Amino acid sequence: MRKMKLVLVGNGMAGVRALEELLKLAPDLYDITVFGAEPHPNYNRILLSPVLSGEQTLEQIVLNGFDWYAANGITLHTGKEVLEIDRRRRVVLAADGTEAAYDRLLIATGSNPVILPVPGAKLEGVITYRDIGDTQRMIDAASRHSHAVVIGGGLLGLEAANGLKARGMDVTVVHLMEWLMERQLDRIAGALLQSSLEKRGLKFRLPAQTREIVAGQPGSDAAGRVAAVRLADGETIPANLVVMAVGIRPNTALA
Repeated sequence: MRKMKLVLVGNGMAGVRALEELLKLAPDLYDITVFGAEPHPNYNRILLSPVLSGEQTLEQIVLNGFDWYAANGITLHTGKEVLEIDRRRRVVLAADGTEAAYDRLLIATGSNPVILPVPGAKLEGVITYRDIGDTQRMIDAASRHSHAVVIGGGLLGLEAANGLKARGMDVTVVHLMEWLMERQLDRIAGALLQSSLEKRGLKFRLPAQTREIVAGQPGSDAAGRVAAVRLADGETIPANLVVMAVGIRPNTALA
């Protein structure tokens, strides 16, 4: 009998874990094809922070290497974003023209980082913190620049700030709320956390709202890229790198 075709869109932790369990329960049920927008096999996104700080390497956080897909007969398409689902033909279509037919389709596309709608948000040197590519951009920036601003004082923002500080950057965290990690901590605990991080050399502005991300002046070394962050109270903070860590939204566009 012909095996049914299963297509997984999203090569992240949730989707691939579902495949692992499925292979245990019914290893011969499906011919499996996986599409991932990133050029990597499945990795542990939670451990990006130790990679940023230099405690681990990218190779050490891979959960399922390319050999795992091959060993399980899985066709893997990396670096290919699926843009369309043709439900009538039961086919998914990727941006580069690759197609794959399915009998069953699993969508596990995760979430996208929120980008603040402020002037300068699209400047070179303004990034989010969501994947290996973002992490590598931060590592590269830390090797060439001195000043970083992290917008967002939640867990992810603080991990980014700590990792950049560990790589030698001067880091300021700008947070809209009155204390850090306000969803997890009360005011007293937030103040204790801030005090501990200040002893490590991190700087904080809170409560503070970002008004604008400022570009370098024409003719300067920073021309065309970020040079500073301007707050609503008028304060301007030097920044060769700006990391936005202000939340995520479900990536539902394909569905």
